[in-house]
Amino acid sequence: MSAPGVNGSGTLAGISFERIEEAGLNALQTQRQLFYDGWLLRLSAGKAKRARSVNPHFGSTLPLDEKIDHCERIFAQQGLPILFRMTPFVRPAGLGDALAARGYIAFDETLVQAAVMQRAPELPEAAPGVTVTAPDAETFVAAVCDLRGSPPHQREALLERLLHSPLGKRFVVVRDGDRVVCTAQIAVEGVLAGVFDVVTADDVRGRGHATLACASLLSWAWQHGAHAAYLQVDAANAPALAIYRRFGFATVYTYHYRARAGEVE
Repeated sequence: MSAPGVNGSGTLAGISFERIEEAGLNALQTQRQLFYDGWLLRLSAGKAKRARSVNPHFGSTLPLDEKIDHCERIFAQQGLPILFRMTPFVRPAGLGDALAARGYIAFDETLVQAAVMQRAPELPEAAPGVTVTAPDAETFVAAVCDLRGSPPHQREALLERLLHSPLGKRFVVVRDGDRVVCTAQIAVEGVLAGVFDVVTADDVRGRGHATLACASLLSWAWQHGAHAAYLQVDAANAPALAIYRRFGFATVYTYHYRARAGEVE
């Protein structure tokens, strides 16, 4: 795998960055969502902010203040704090200024990284007693949510999204003996594969478990037609960035969230 061949037109091996953004939206579908004048309102009460935020990715024709007011009402009706996910592709372009004027605060810068898959990655040798399995969605959700300490409503939201996804998916759980130490999943859409839910137990980080999980998933994706991969990672997560760099991932664009004062997470 190699780092993105980024050019001025914003492409990765002939795939536009906007298409990568669409693939990321497709990989995190929920039944609790609405389209409103080109904006995608996701209303899932899970951990992932991408699934409980306004994604203003598509066209926009209505007056901007009217649209923001409408979104605020919808999220309030659902008992969710409103978040706007701000990518380079937001429409209209003046949305950030309009939100700032209303007192919305920018936070949580996230890197979207991608890599060209020229071949399947080599699988590192697992340490003695360490195994990698590919469970069903229910078992995977239990494992990842146990690692995160997720409350019941977040577990239910994640399971709902995974069970109803139309994409090709694979889940992996890494165990050291009987203990779950790492999880990860991948979603394949055509030639694109998205890596998600890479979680390692705090006390065993740095032992290669996430590298093993990602290599296993990327190898599977390659065998199922993927030629490029993407992921989303917190800009401040240095250990994760170091792992992804080994597979050739590099930043292609960034996004952040905007929330009202008092609702910043």
